[in-house]
Amino acid sequence: MSNQRLYRVTKRRRKRKRKKLVAWFLVPLLLLLTVTGTAYGAYLYNKAAATIDNSYESIAPSSKREAKVDPGVDNTSILFIGVDDSEKRDYKESARSDALILATFNKKEKSIKLVSIPRDSYVYVPKKDRYTKITHAHAYGGPQVTVDTVEHLLDIPVDYYVRMNFYAFIDVVDALGGIEVDVPYEFKEQDSHDSAAAIHLKAGLQNLDGEEALALARTRKKDSDLFRGQRQQEILQAIVKKATTVHAVTKYPDIIEAVGDNMKTNLTFAEMKAFIEYATAGNNLSMENLQLEGVDGREDGAYVFKLDKDKLTDLKNGLKQHLGLTSTSLSDSR
Repeated sequence: MSNQRLYRVTKRRRKRKRKKLVAWFLVPLLLLLTVTGTAYGAYLYNKAAATIDNSYESIAPSSKREAKVDPGVDNTSILFIGVDDSEKRDYKESARSDALILATFNKKEKSIKLVSIPRDSYVYVPKKDRYTKITHAHAYGGPQVTVDTVEHLLDIPVDYYVRMNFYAFIDVVDALGGIEVDVPYEFKEQDSHDSAAAIHLKAGLQNLDGEEALALARTRKKDSDLFRGQRQQEILQAIVKKATTVHAVTKYPDIIEAVGDNMKTNLTFAEMKAFIEYATAGNNLSMENLQLEGVDGREDGAYVFKLDKDKLTDLKNGLKQHLGLTSTSLSDSR
């Protein structure tokens, strides 16, 4: 395999992944809002509101904004932080991030840009005044340091964050009664408690519980990060497909609790609802999936992913334009 790691997939697959990723974030609330005319719908709505409020955890406002944004009227951005944590590790804020996805939202265009940030990207971390893998930023100071690092990397404001650990993934799949996925090959993988070879899956179409689905999403023993990303895409599709069935409605209280128990965000429930119109835009919604490009490298004897500076500049300019910002309108304080 070439050492050039281009994190790209076909246009057709990108489109499908984009829609499912947004659905994963918005579908539960979208469905709650559509059934508020019933008593049960009102119950779910109130439960979701209470859960989100309990998950609220503020961070310092972006110094790249002159005033707080309103997602109901402004272009905004959200950083999704997936954290590899467990009760055994009990890392909490010291856990490293396992997945980072930045989403920018353009209100007028009804468009979304999604940027996947490889966990081994070699970047500058302002908190430590040093270059290191971006996965370390969360261990240095949780969502705040991660947001600061992404803001410095992309030179745009990060208005909101959503931090979730793997337990949310496991609990949602289990609450749905498992998901049907085609496992590409036989493998053994550790479970969420880091027990080696605790999960043993054979190849073929089968119903996976939460631990099994997580093992499939995490394993890289027989392929690469690119194929792992494709597997995660298929798993997300399976979750959304199961969550949107009529029979899943009775599972929503458990799903809401699963997400709430394992999520932190600086989004209020009212702010979160403002994003639902993107999911309801249908064919009027324009979406684009972007990937940071670069090459394999080593720093201090460790593997890193060195970003292509020219491609990074192009990406930053595109994101600024999408947010309706110019380089002169942004603060350089970070």
